[in-house]
Amino acid sequence: MLNAIAFLCCLIVLAACDKHDPILSGHRIAIFDGANITVANKTITDIPTESVVINNSACPYSQDSSNVIWDGDRRVFSGFSTNNTVAANRRPICSGKYIYAGLTTGEVVKLNPTTRQISWIADVYRTSNLTGGASMVDIIAPIVPDGKFVYAGGLGDAFCKLSAATGVKSWCLDIGVAEPFVIAGNYAFVVATDNNLYAISTSDGTIYWRASVDVSAAPTYADGTITVSDQKFSVSDGTEIK
Repeated sequence: MLNAIAFLCCLIVLAACDKHDPILSGHRIAIFDGANITVANKTITDIPTESVVINNSACPYSQDSSNVIWDGDRRVFSGFSTNNTVAANRRPICSGKYIYAGLTTGEVVKLNPTTRQISWIADVYRTSNLTGGASMVDIIAPIVPDGKFVYAGGLGDAFCKLSAATGVKSWCLDIGVAEPFVIAGNYAFVVATDNNLYAISTSDGTIYWRASVDVSAAPTYADGTITVSDQKFSVSDGTEIK
């Protein structure tokens, strides 16, 4: 009887931690609903003129593999440290008076580094990755702020559009991301961990097309063409340009 009571108490504690993290303060936002990769095989007609360019060279903050963010020698944020991480050059992204950072524990955090106040924390991973044995949910691709929204992808099989103000999702897709991605016009171009290039509508998360890539690398965009390593693809339908 006592063992049963103890077991129930453990379940209650774990359930509470799902909504209120005991280490990172603030309200936690669960943003991922589940798997939703469906390719619409649609053609892009509103060809982007240019991509979003993030100049982060003047951003003075650094980030270590233990999820600590620094302003020189001053600690401005401390996240939970994990033993299982992917080696990467992580760095916060400055946007106005705030910074966005992706953590090895699969979260995006927005904070004011001057006051050290956390605006929000959003989980960018599928919940099943935590219960299904997946050990890597790191966010290593740079986060891309674009006006009222923020785009982030992680190794926990999630690529998401979030509200910059609240961290609440507009949509999330079951796509693992390890490489920097491109936001251009009304679309996101993402090379996923499954070695596919995805063209995604930023308005509703519709996957317009998908194309296989030979090398997993960061895509670039210019003049209606997406380049991934030595391959070039038409932005209209993902056809490889020989």
